[in-house]
Amino acid sequence: MKPLPRKAKLLLSAVLAWPLLTAGMCASTPRIEVREVQVPVPVPCAVDPGPDPVYADTDEALRQAPDLFGRAQLLVAGRLQRMARERELKAANEGCR
Repeated sequence: MKPLPRKAKLLLSAVLAWPLLTAGMCASTPRIEVREVQVPVPVPCAVDPGPDPVYADTDEALRQAPDLFGRAQLLVAGRLQRMARERELKAANEGCR
């Protein structure tokens, strides 16, 4: 078996080295990945519950009530109105969370 000439050896080594060189170049290039990240962002809550209602059990209404039964009716009506208003305000605040 005859030894290969110098030019053939160089050509053979270049052909064999080419895949290794290109693999090294591809490995050194940065890989770019795009990712979507969802982060909750706090926003100010701007709920306007509206003006306070005029309740049935005002001092003036209680003074003008004809008797104790009338005053008790006004107090119960005022309490129910306040409870309804409290439910409205709680519902408005729940939307802010």
